[in-house]
Amino acid sequence: MTPDMIIGIDAGTSVIKAIAFSSRGEQIAVHAVPNVYETIAGGGAEQGMARTWADTAVTLRGLCEKIPDLARRVIAVGVTGQGDGTWLVDAAGEPVAPAWLWLDARAAAIVDEIRSGPRAKAHYRHTATGLAACQQGSQLIWLSRHHPEVLRVAATAFHCKDWLYFNLTGVRATDPAEGTFTFGDFRSLEYCDEVIDILGLAEFRRLLPPMVEGTTHADRLTHDAARVTGLLAGTPVVLGYLDVPCTVLGAGLYDRGTAVGCTIVGSTGMHTRLAHGVDDIVLNEDCTGFTMPLPIPGMYAQMQSNLAGTLNIDWLIDLARDVLGSNGISRSRAEIITGLDARILVAPAAELLFHPYISEAGERGPFIDARARASFIGLATRHGYADMMRAVYEGLAFAARDCYLTMGCIPAEVRLTGGAARSRALRAIVAATLDARVRTSAREEAGAAGAAMMAAVCCRVYPDMDACVGDWVNPLLGATEAPDPRLAEIYAGIFPAYVEARRALAPVWHALARQAGAG
Repeated sequence: MTPDMIIGIDAGTSVIKAIAFSSRGEQIAVHAVPNVYETIAGGGAEQGMARTWADTAVTLRGLCEKIPDLARRVIAVGVTGQGDGTWLVDAAGEPVAPAWLWLDARAAAIVDEIRSGPRAKAHYRHTATGLAACQQGSQLIWLSRHHPEVLRVAATAFHCKDWLYFNLTGVRATDPAEGTFTFGDFRSLEYCDEVIDILGLAEFRRLLPPMVEGTTHADRLTHDAARVTGLLAGTPVVLGYLDVPCTVLGAGLYDRGTAVGCTIVGSTGMHTRLAHGVDDIVLNEDCTGFTMPLPIPGMYAQMQSNLAGTLNIDWLIDLARDVLGSNGISRSRAEIITGLDARILVAPAAELLFHPYISEAGERGPFIDARARASFIGLATRHGYADMMRAVYEGLAFAARDCYLTMGCIPAEVRLTGGAARSRALRAIVAATLDARVRTSAREEAGAAGAAMMAAVCCRVYPDMDACVGDWVNPLLGATEAPDPRLAEIYAGIFPAYVEARRALAPVWHALARQAGAG
């Protein structure tokens, strides 16, 4: 039997998924299991490493059960997953502590300390990425100060997808995107000793694994991994980039000769512009954002990310569910949101301001402040639930505008992906707020697709990523939706107040944090 399928693994914060694609990009089947992590006092967020691998193996076995003779039909497996965080193993490959996730905020004070120091700008000049508590560098500093015994026994510092790749292949590695935006130089795509020195981590450089380029390098599935996954030993396995570059690749950011943007409206709001080479990257005075290479020679994704995207919507939906539940009425999130689009679209525009900083970890784009918190401004007795939800949607759109402007300008066209992109109301509000055309990708699993696309290029199913994009991405881009000129004018008029308010609220956030600490 001629192999004709590629598997993409996407180990996200909420769900771990294995997806089978045809060699031409059609999605054939999905098997998923919920992810599990634990919040820790002091802003921590941890995940069991052994369970993450076991759950990933379950998704692969489940996928094999859905597709006859899948194991013999697999060309290759591509792996991606949640970025940032710290997944430590010892010399034998065993976890030495629970994984720290990107949601972890325990290193926030360390980040403040470094960012206020004299060498912060040098760090940013190399990485083109703002230091944040979610990153492995910050977390390793915290561990070196508070739990040095953990680092003494650690041999390798992985990220989530690296850990899965290690279990699949036995190879210790990371990708050029994760490696360079955390510890390297975006120009050379190599680790940078000056960055590591600025972080005070020279003695722990030994923990950093080699970087491998997944479009040109694959390792093989081990016999042990084959036994627990149901796949065949020797199957090529490709280490994808972390989930964000893979997702924007699968959703349509890369379009040679154009300057489009891509916004992921997921748990995190990620706003990305395509940069054609190092000279096209815009560095800002506040030293914020992320810069990551794409798995295409010379191409970069420049990003600003608001930590909480749809988490803000979920929060307001769950408030309604709590009220109903207290009266003995059970409703799911899907039931609450049914019909809400129409109510949002008839609610008055820009009557309220909402800053979408609902995450306990604060905000990281276009500014970094772990103490930032969400708020409504302008509430009156006439405002109801639909008004508040519209303000939340507008807040997410204003956050997107805030992020794009920090990267230089708003692209003329922005591709949307993520579950909330299916909302007609959200698309209309984002288009008007950005005053840009939007197109929504119909690709349901863009992150897994991006990893699978890398595997397709690596295994020469396609000669290059341009050819792969022609089959896997372009046919799934929806019709262009133009902004409403009247609405765009309203949002352009109120946006300066949104920015002014979030700047003015910073002392309030810090006062609340001090009060919470005192309590």
